[in-house]
Amino acid sequence: MKKSKNTLLVVLAFFSIYVIWGSTYLLNKIAVTELPPFMLAAVRFITAGLLIFVICKFVGVSIAITRKQLLNTVIAGFLFLSFGNGVVVWALKYVDTGLAALEISAQPLVVLILMLIFQGKRIQLMSMVGVFLGIVGIYLLVSQKQILNQENSILGMVMILFCMISWGYGSLFVGKADLPKNYLVNTGYQMFTGGIMLVGFSLAFSEPWSFPIEWSPKVIYTMLLLIVFGSIIAFTSFNYLLRQVSPEKVATSTYVNPIIALLLGWYFLNEQITLQSIIAAAVLLTGVYFINTKKKLTLFSRFGKVSSKTDNDNQ
Repeated sequence: MKKSKNTLLVVLAFFSIYVIWGSTYLLNKIAVTELPPFMLAAVRFITAGLLIFVICKFVGVSIAITRKQLLNTVIAGFLFLSFGNGVVVWALKYVDTGLAALEISAQPLVVLILMLIFQGKRIQLMSMVGVFLGIVGIYLLVSQKQILNQENSILGMVMILFCMISWGYGSLFVGKADLPKNYLVNTGYQMFTGGIMLVGFSLAFSEPWSFPIEWSPKVIYTMLLLIVFGSIIAFTSFNYLLRQVSPEKVATSTYVNPIIALLLGWYFLNEQITLQSIIAAAVLLTGVYFINTKKKLTLFSRFGKVSSKTDNDNQ
């Protein structure tokens, strides 16, 4: 019975990081049309963090953590949420949701390069193919005329690249950091501290703040969806899956999120899906597949034929 329960939780968690995270591009795009980006992200994460602490109180989970764990959650909160997510929300003012999601689909490429730089992990042949395809895909994506001619779109996509680096380094950091063992507590502290830092971002950029009673009903509903589903459920699911299944299985969300974001942006916001975007998506996602695969190419087997074998060092 316990195994069946865990299987159901894993399935639901994958649904969260596939569909819910894929939809957050649309939700953020809608909200950022009325609210300043850093204020939007700050309210979202602080509220989500506080709600998680309330949930912990009701279910009897202690939120007490060590000083070292607090410091590590602050660092993770900055890398994942304050910079890694907050700046993406800012960039959505200038970049279509589908294009932003497609660029972020190259995240495994960034992680691979960071692992080479900081951990000395060698890049296998399959991953090299993936890196090449990823670079080609990104070029096809950003070289489109409608992007080049759109004001600040290139700046937005460059800033998203820096967000990917921040998120990638955060992924390496949490793999070794001393963090709260409970998934909800870990998420709550990252959300709350990340949101507090986003308040600093907002004040530094002199963003005008407003109360929810001043927001349109559309933005209020969007914010509620972002807080409950995008933050609490999806991010907790992400932390849960990182400890329940292999990292490359969690990384499969990279294939699904851009497709969800593209379709939702096209359907609800009338965003254009060009042939070049479709080609870029195919090349990018193929590159991500090569990076995530556990197989290593060998040019010749002892029988003189091309073969492949499992290689656990690929990631």
